[in-house]
Amino acid sequence: MTTRTAVITGASSGIGAATARRLAAAGFRVVLTARRADRIEALAAELTEAGHEARAHVLDVTDREAVNAFAASLDRCDVLVNNAGGAVGTETVAKAEPDDWRAMFEVNVLGVLQVTQALLPALTASGDGTVVVMSSTAGHLAYEGGGGYVAAKHGAHAIAATLRLELCGEPVRVIEIAPGMVKTDEFAVKRFRGDASKAAAVYEGVAEPLTADDVADTVKWAVTRPSHVNIDLLVVRPRAQAAQHKVHRER
Repeated sequence: MTTRTAVITGASSGIGAATARRLAAAGFRVVLTARRADRIEALAAELTEAGHEARAHVLDVTDREAVNAFAASLDRCDVLVNNAGGAVGTETVAKAEPDDWRAMFEVNVLGVLQVTQALLPALTASGDGTVVVMSSTAGHLAYEGGGGYVAAKHGAHAIAATLRLELCGEPVRVIEIAPGMVKTDEFAVKRFRGDASKAAAVYEGVAEPLTADDVADTVKWAVTRPSHVNIDLLVVRPRAQAAQHKVHRER
């Protein structure tokens, strides 16, 4: 039996790295992509040492030529997890820097578009392909101070919804995972431009925000459903977060 291949973008940390571990443990050959070579090479070595099949490939999803070259290097692709993304800043729409919005759009929207386009022929040729788009609850509901990220994740949501319609009848399913509050080592720190105290305040008083592994477990479950089952959209939040604006914080 041929081992199924899963490509994970943004696999150097957080949800991407956790997803790679989960899918490798589920029997997939995993291809780890990210810009930071040291991180993905170390993860590939960890997985290989544990008896799994793993390969690291340095990739910037915003570089079209690099994406095309990466796609050409693969012998097959059964699952694509579009995880690369991120947020920059918390300024209001009135005060936001267009360059920050542009950077978020490049990775969260155009990155998803470019990698999906490049790997779609292989996903279709597999006869049972799966595209996962890691969006966010921000892609479904706006909130103050999140305009650029909200706009970008709405774009990612639109790609998933449109692609699902366009691939109807093809042997490829499209899954969107929309996490709420997830505490990882880097997401909030990057959003607050390296200010660790502001990043920590996001989760202050929240007993159990989601972890990267919680989301990775959700991805693994979704992609391992029987091939006729499509999880169109799965919103996953911690119990303490009833909505984007409603979070229980212990005093």
